[in-house]
Amino acid sequence: MGTNMGTKGRTVPRVVCCAIPISRAAGKVLVVTSRKRPDNWVLPKGGWEPEDIKLETAASREALEEAGVRGTITRYVITIPTPSTTYHFYELDVVGLDQDWLERHERKREWVDYAEAVRRLEWKSELAQGLKSSSLATR
Repeated sequence: MGTNMGTKGRTVPRVVCCAIPISRAAGKVLVVTSRKRPDNWVLPKGGWEPEDIKLETAASREALEEAGVRGTITRYVITIPTPSTTYHFYELDVVGLDQDWLERHERKREWVDYAEAVRRLEWKSELAQGLKSSSLATR
């Protein structure tokens, strides 16, 4: 057994970029189902790749791949470190949703209000904490 099984054999934590896709007019958040746990909801997120260069580029790319989201990253929210992963959260103002997107057969997506989004993300504390740190929390 390694000293820290949480890192999955890595010596440094994985860098994960999370998008908080927001419809400002409606005050809603877009959540997607997890591929590993289809009954659980998550925010679009994924590992930062060197070709992304900027962290927010990864957040934007994952939102497009996982949820078909088109929009603009408008705000850096928070960084949440865990032993295995460092999460960076960004607000993404949604301008449109593609009907045909990369992971459409593997995930569902749904617009929910802030309170419902917090409830759906509660199972994964980092995600709930990231959302609670966003500008939606202060409305």
